[in-house]
Amino acid sequence: MELTNKTIIVTGASSGIGAAAALLFAAEGANVVLGARRDKELAQVADQISQNNGSAVALAGDVTDAGYAQALVDLAVESYGGLDGAFNNAGMMGDMGPIGDMPVDTWNTVIETNLTSGFHAAKAQVPAMVKRGGGSILFTSSFVGYSNGGMPGMGAYAASKAGLIGLAQSLAADHGAEGVRVNTLLPGGTLTAMAGDDAETHAFISGLHALKRMAQPAEIAQVALFLLSDRAGFVTGSPVLADGGVSVRLV
Repeated sequence: MELTNKTIIVTGASSGIGAAAALLFAAEGANVVLGARRDKELAQVADQISQNNGSAVALAGDVTDAGYAQALVDLAVESYGGLDGAFNNAGMMGDMGPIGDMPVDTWNTVIETNLTSGFHAAKAQVPAMVKRGGGSILFTSSFVGYSNGGMPGMGAYAASKAGLIGLAQSLAADHGAEGVRVNTLLPGGTLTAMAGDDAETHAFISGLHALKRMAQPAEIAQVALFLLSDRAGFVTGSPVLADGGVSVRLV
């Protein structure tokens, strides 16, 4: 198993990519610390892990709160003795529209949720991993933060996800000598609640990808597993595309 005896934080763990990753990491031997806003859904994921003979603890909260980021690390240390990895996956799309028409509050909410939360997470997680002798941090960015893919009205989302790439590269440079690897995962269109359930929208998004379909959350979770595992021991500072070919702009 890829993550035996490793303790991994997963945020956005109540559904979608986060839930799929949490279940996979636990199946691969990890002790999983689950974070998300929705307490009931989070408890259901934790129960599913336990029913499959895995180990998980959960704490609901808001990733824009620095205290919550620290509380997740504290829970990992208290429950399992330390922290080996983190999949900082929580995020939001926000209201779409041209920048010129976007309220400042919308911009701030998206940036705080998607990017500033990464700052809070790193501040809490890096010291715990250094104490452990190293570790791996992974942020969920997006193909939209790398190559917009022909999708208008996503200025705040694109800026926040591009910012995560820069944050990860800076962290990788700062802490590589301490054994801490930091990367970003850039999924393509994925069938989660954020993608909605409109068939025409799904068809449009699918058409942007070389594979002409959207990803399942479990497919993205497999890439996260690799990046958090020792198999990716020489990978750091990298924006890793798992985008079904949307970045090559095949239509």
